[in-house]
Amino acid sequence: MAKRVSIKDVAEKAGVSYQTVSKVLNGQIHVLPTTADRIWDAARQLDYRPNHNARNLRAQRSRMIGYSWVTAKADQTHHILDMFLTSMVEEAEAAGYHLLPFPFREGDEQVSGYRELIETGKVDGFVLSSVNYHDPRARFLLEQNFPFVAFGRSDPELDFPYVDVDGAAGLCQATDYLINKGHQRIAALAWTEDSRVGNNRMEGYFTAMSSAGLPVESDWIARGESTFDFGRSATERWLSKPPADRLTAIVAVTDTMAIGAMRALQAQGLMPGQDVAVIGFDNAPMDQYLWPPLTSVNQPIREAGRKCVEILVTLLEGKTLPERQVLLKPTLTVRSSA
Repeated sequence: MAKRVSIKDVAEKAGVSYQTVSKVLNGQIHVLPTTADRIWDAARQLDYRPNHNARNLRAQRSRMIGYSWVTAKADQTHHILDMFLTSMVEEAEAAGYHLLPFPFREGDEQVSGYRELIETGKVDGFVLSSVNYHDPRARFLLEQNFPFVAFGRSDPELDFPYVDVDGAAGLCQATDYLINKGHQRIAALAWTEDSRVGNNRMEGYFTAMSSAGLPVESDWIARGESTFDFGRSATERWLSKPPADRLTAIVAVTDTMAIGAMRALQAQGLMPGQDVAVIGFDNAPMDQYLWPPLTSVNQPIREAGRKCVEILVTLLEGKTLPERQVLLKPTLTVRSSA
């Protein structure tokens, strides 16, 4: 097994004392830019990784929790992630911590912000959201042995603390509700197949349809972005079919898609809930004020935010976790659209 690179190895390569290296890497002193560059270059070249388990956490704690998320486009909103963020801020403050938000980067740059915050000692741990398959952030933090909790799961072989909402149970509940109302031709607005969360939710749709002995036509599943326009255009295509083959209900993996579907129905003189039932997922605050009000799967999102911070703080304090992986159950909020 290769010898672990020590802080003294970095000091020797950079030509400074190991005390200086330690203080620079932990952001405790300011030195000449050329000296700092030399130290950081040496650390990177040697692939130096701090032994976080050996730290005196109380002495070097920043009491900051890092968090990045995918921001909404200019013409969209992320009500659910905003609620998640608010609950985390409240829980962190109650525990004596603060949240440090930073930009989410795509592709190969996803890890860079996390690496920088670890190297500069600005955070004690992270909360991850928008977790997907093969998530590079989760892999990196596991390799670094750095504390984190994820809102969401990734690949089965990646074992880490998480809080998640059982999306399959949520969409299964929504589809079962429609089936019990007598619907058989139920279409689904879904995310693309590379979405871990989207696939998890769609499992519930397939399970409910299969359990009821109902066929799923390939044309009844539309996959795309979580936008109003996508929900509307997909529903317009479905409505172009002959009345005998036309769907009678729609489930969507997000409220945004569902609202687009309702707009398409209304544009053709159809009433959601009377002519075609529509159910969304998220139960955003605006749902109750739509016309008709939108039936939606309610995520316990505030509980998820609180639980993420609670688990992370427990880890940072070196205490035993009563639950390391938490799966929260959603509920269906029925309104006039279904």
